[in-house]
Amino acid sequence: MTISEDTRAAEQKKILNRLRRAQGQLTAVIAAVEAGGNCRDVVTQLAAVSSALDKAGFVIVSTAMRDCIANPDSENSLTVPELEKLFLTLA
Repeated sequence: MTISEDTRAAEQKKILNRLRRAQGQLTAVIAAVEAGGNCRDVVTQLAAVSSALDKAGFVIVSTAMRDCIANPDSENSLTVPELEKLFLTLA
């Protein structure tokens, strides 16, 4: 069982979309702070950025896990402890 290039491309697209969304949200947070925006609004936007980055990180780790299961002998394959460490880094 191997992961197809189409699947990899689709996963990468999801990750990039999430990161671009977070980038746009962060730009809005910076602009709000520079403009002296309402504290509640700034914190709400910042929470959205944090959530978007967390979700992107989880997609990256879950993709790595699936890849390791599908291709355990790959030179890029991570060990179980390495995957656990990556996952816990996001917690």
